[in-house]
Amino acid sequence: MDKLPKIGLPILFVIVVLIILIAKSTVTIDSGEAGVLYKTFGGGVVTDQPPLGEGFHVVAPWNKVYVYEVRQQSLDENMQVLSSNGLEIRLDASIWYQPSYESLGLLHQEKGENYVQRVLQPAVRSAARAVVGRYQPEQLYSSKREAIQKEIFDETKILLKDQYVQINEVLVRDVSLPVTIKEAIERKLRQEQESLEYVFRLTKAEQEAERQKIDAEGKANANRILSASLNDMVLREKGIQATVELAKSPNSKVVVIGSGDGGMPLILGNN
Repeated sequence: MDKLPKIGLPILFVIVVLIILIAKSTVTIDSGEAGVLYKTFGGGVVTDQPPLGEGFHVVAPWNKVYVYEVRQQSLDENMQVLSSNGLEIRLDASIWYQPSYESLGLLHQEKGENYVQRVLQPAVRSAARAVVGRYQPEQLYSSKREAIQKEIFDETKILLKDQYVQINEVLVRDVSLPVTIKEAIERKLRQEQESLEYVFRLTKAEQEAERQKIDAEGKANANRILSASLNDMVLREKGIQATVELAKSPNSKVVVIGSGDGGMPLILGNN
């Protein structure tokens, strides 16, 4: 009976060791993640094989697995940059990125788990400074938001070449100028709008005046043509036609013939 505890202790020790070994020999990788295998006695980080995918994996207890999120992620950056004339501009942007899946081992080996701080953030900030430095404040405030966004994306993509990080999009959320500059730009924009409105009204008035002039000239030309066509023979014929039509009327009337060869009839009253 006294020997049982002595036999039980080694068995218990073996069981505990087995549990520890099993726990250290398995790894579960969640959805949207991948694992980088580090072989303690086999050359370190495995870079010539794809990373460990989602699911349950068994590894040697003396090896390690570093888990990375490989789905698209978002980085928010609030940056202070300078415009082309040296004014300080605050730029708020969001960067959509993810590590290169096939190069995850190289990323871990060369950049480490803090690759966002070591690689991505410096690249984005450098690109933003370079791009914003090409523009005047009023361009940043009004019409160049999309152009700046695309240029920062292109510049960052160049800087991240061969860095094992994939950038998917850069979104500029806000561009903030100094208050005095913002107010000056808004005044300038209002003045430009007022000037455009004045030019529009002036152009409209000129067009209306031109229309009235053309209309008056058309009427004057029509009157001149009509006057030129109304000779004595035409007037006499018109008068005769009018007299004949009036004579056909059943109402009684007095017809007075004018004096002279070209006298025209004059109709006086109805009875």
